[in-house]
Amino acid sequence: VEPETLVHHILKDMHATKKKKTRVILRMLPIAGTCKAFMEDMKKYAETFFEPWFKAPKKGTFQIVYKARNNSHMSREEVIKELAGIVGSLNPENKVDLNNPQYTIVVEIIKNVCCLSVVRDYVLFRKYNLQEVVKSNKDNTQQNPSSHTGDQNLKAVKPETEEEEKSSKEVNQEKN
Repeated sequence: VEPETLVHHILKDMHATKKKKTRVILRMLPIAGTCKAFMEDMKKYAETFFEPWFKAPKKGTFQIVYKARNNSHMSREEVIKELAGIVGSLNPENKVDLNNPQYTIVVEIIKNVCCLSVVRDYVLFRKYNLQEVVKSNKDNTQQNPSSHTGDQNLKAVKPETEEEEKSSKEVNQEKN
């Protein structure tokens, strides 16, 4: 089973049902491949790893998310620049889109290991955070009741104003 497909299916189900199905899992981030966290090794591995998503007949928009832990010898800008160059060399029609990309390349560097993954709907599923995926609909429902109470208050005010209008019309008729 491919980890990207499994995690995407779980998040898609949670996004559709809005039911919290885990207690302690905060974030599920699939890792499809690993290599040594040195630039030469990453370049070699990424050239073959990115082919299923970005090779010539296929094209898409992408963003690169980088996170390093316990590692000080890798530069964020250098890694992003090199990986974006590799994606561009596979197909020049691949474009960077930081707001709503089709694919997100996740680069996690932990000590001297680089974990790579290409995921879909990273922005929609709130960075693959399970708690946020479920919470997004609850926030909308919490906002709606407040607007409903505001509507009810307006409705409660309207009959009073209608009665006042009737009484003011009656007063005007009596004066005439």
